[in-house]
Amino acid sequence: MTDDVLLVHGGTPIDGEIRVRGAKNLVPKAMVAALLGSEPSRLRNVPDIRDVRVVRGLLQLHGTTVTTGEEADELVLDPSHVESANVADIDAHAGSSRIPILFCGPLLHRLGHAFIPGLGGCDIGGRPVDFHFDVLRQFGATIEKRADGQYLEAPQRLRGTKIRLPYPSVGSTEQVLLTAVLAEGSTELSNAAVEPEIEDLICVLQKMGAIISMDTDRTIRITGVDKLGGYTHRALPDRLEAASWASAALATEGQVFVRGASQPGMMTFLNTFRKVGGAFEVVDEGIRFWHPGGPLKSIALETDVHPGFQTDWQQPLVVALTQATGLSIVHETVYESRLGFTSALNQMGAHIQLYRECLGGSACRFGQRNFLHSAVVSGPTKLQGSDLIIPDLRGGFSYLIAALAAQGTSRVHGIDLINRGYENFMNKLAELGAKAERP
Repeated sequence: MTDDVLLVHGGTPIDGEIRVRGAKNLVPKAMVAALLGSEPSRLRNVPDIRDVRVVRGLLQLHGTTVTTGEEADELVLDPSHVESANVADIDAHAGSSRIPILFCGPLLHRLGHAFIPGLGGCDIGGRPVDFHFDVLRQFGATIEKRADGQYLEAPQRLRGTKIRLPYPSVGSTEQVLLTAVLAEGSTELSNAAVEPEIEDLICVLQKMGAIISMDTDRTIRITGVDKLGGYTHRALPDRLEAASWASAALATEGQVFVRGASQPGMMTFLNTFRKVGGAFEVVDEGIRFWHPGGPLKSIALETDVHPGFQTDWQQPLVVALTQATGLSIVHETVYESRLGFTSALNQMGAHIQLYRECLGGSACRFGQRNFLHSAVVSGPTKLQGSDLIIPDLRGGFSYLIAALAAQGTSRVHGIDLINRGYENFMNKLAELGAKAERP
């Protein structure tokens, strides 16, 4: 299928300006939160990405009216007439997205029941959905596994509970928040994720009338209320997309002004970007990233939950590290299979060796478990164009960066996956002077 293939003619620095809108890891969740309200909500800075379209379709299936607001990137969500949806329709709309799992709590509150089909998402390691169901059971939901998915019921009002996450998972934290706000009594969530997108979701819920506090020890406390209203909210910018374009500028020896990018959520990335040898300038309208000339420096890097170095920043930056002088060490502690994308970089001429051992100082869940979750990157190496098959969202964008940095032409297959999290990326490539076309 040629319309899912991109020919990239590499070796030219990217140069120009692009815009990032609201975060992929916030906007769909804020859209789901609108289900909890008794009044319409307005969400601004919404990107045109596949996950947003999936959630829009699922909301409409459940009787929520979704319309474009006064601004082009504004959605108005009216949940006045929430209703049950046809199982086959839910399955068809959900596709490969994992977002439907977050509909559980709101639908249990609104309808007393919910259906969740089998879930997809990027294949980057274990992301068990069982924990979501365990949490919902603790709130008082009953769950029946059937051939076509999971059926959930709330025979009575859901009740607050005390939960400790085994790992500060973003998805599990979102599940608890979206369920606890209308549950009876109080909920205490310890070892919670505290990413900026989680904080922004809490802001959304607080605007609706929720009572939520965040402690410094990763504990979130929620006092259930009887009713929530609507919200008006401007989504925080996508710091993961901003960092992807920054890594592209570094790998291709170019420069890009990322309009809409914001410094606070990117501080850890910016420090690392500077250590590698990249340069940046923060202004009110965004952040400009560029390669200042001279050799890039090798580094030791460990991914971690926020405020550590985000796992979604790792793959794009590894491409730039293939152009750094010396040995860089990367220890992936969040997703055990996230370094699998490096085999294609080696095919292009990179020298990346994977290890089962923990090559880093942080305690890691994957030690002694035979996962190839550490990498040693030896550089600089010249990359050559190649045939590439996109494995997942961030890995896919990383292949795009590698193709841009490489000499010659690359044929990149499966680029539609990039649409899940990168708005209008084909136009953005053109705006940056990249030489890329559909065959």
